Order: sequence, then structure tokens, then C-alpha cells
Amino acid sequence: MSQTRLLSVLVENKPGVLQRVASMIRRRGFNIDSLSVGPTEDETVSRMSIAVHVGRQQAEQATKQLAKLVDVISIDDITGLRNVAHELVLLRMHAPPGERTELLNMVNIFRGRVVDVAASTLIAEVTGSSEKIDNFIDLMRPYGIKEMARSGAVALVRGDQTRLRVLDFALNGEVEAAAVMPGTGGAVDDQTGNV
Repeated sequence: MSQTRLLSVLVENKPGVLQRVASMIRRRGFNIDSLSVGPTEDETVSRMSIAVHVGRQQAEQATKQLAKLVDVISIDDITGLRNVAHELVLLRMHAPPGERTELLNMVNIFRGRVVDVAASTLIAEVTGSSEKIDNFIDLMRPYGIKEMARSGAVALVRGDQTRLRVLDFALNGEVEAAAVMPGTGGAVDDQTGNV
């Protein structure tokens, strides 16, 4: 049974990496529901959050194939883990002066904010889970959505289930990255997740 799986991929911050990752997923015949990429705390590393609509077995195959790409540092299917995954939506809505109070109240209920106001329109920004974003969009449709821009999910694993990257300094001064699970004291194999 297929569902939307959320993959968290750390890659080297180099030109062409996004294209190679997306091409590999496309070659497998998977549809990418959303893909967000941006820098991490380390300027040489970027994090991709990829939502694909596949079954668990297909997701495992995809993660194994992605792990073989030269520029991929680590990849995790975080679907079953407790995670924080947020999307952002910007909606330009028809907003004549007589309807603005009602629109502003709806935006406030979703803890959003108005980021632009014009004579007959406004742009609202809302962040949160994909379900929250879907609900907000559905409630705004009757008011007249003129334009919409929606990001993909960006995600991190909650609490102690996360992998931590630690730098191991070799005797010759070279830096090697290793993933360590909290409380284990040992390195984690990026492909298997085993300590």
C-alpha cells in the first residue's frame, strides 16, 4: 500500500546535486509530491526533504539507490519517526474592504499573518503541517484565491530519535563525518542505521 513517505537527505552543497537526486527518483518511476532543499548549519551541506508517494518497500529501494550517489552524505526515511514537518503557503485573496475583517479572523485562527495588503487583495502566509495548509486553502476558496505559492515540507526528527553528526578528527588532520545515535556512543552505518 502506498502512502506519502518523507525522506530526509543530507547532501554535499554542490551544483547539480538536486538534479542527480531528482533524476534518480524519476528513473525509479516515483512521483515527487514535494521537494525542499536548503543549507544546514554547515555551509558545505544541504538538507533535502523529499515527499514521495510510494510503498514502504519502494521507499527502501529508493533510499538504497540514493545512498549510492556520490554527493549523498546520509538518507533517512523519517515517516514513522516523530518529526516536525512544516510547509508554507502564500495566498493572494480577493479582499474587498467589507470582507477583510472576516478574512483576517480566519487567518488569525490558523496562526497566520497578512504580509501584503492592496486595494482589493491581500496576501496571507500560513505555516504548519500539510493537513493544516490543506484545511486553510479549502476554507479560503469561497473568498476567491487569486494566486497561490506553496512550499514543500521541511522536516527534522524530534528529540532523541535524531541522528547527530559529529566530526572525527583523524591523526593526519583530515575531517571525517560520522553519524552517532544519542546514548549509543558508537557510529551509525548510514545505509543500515545499525550501530
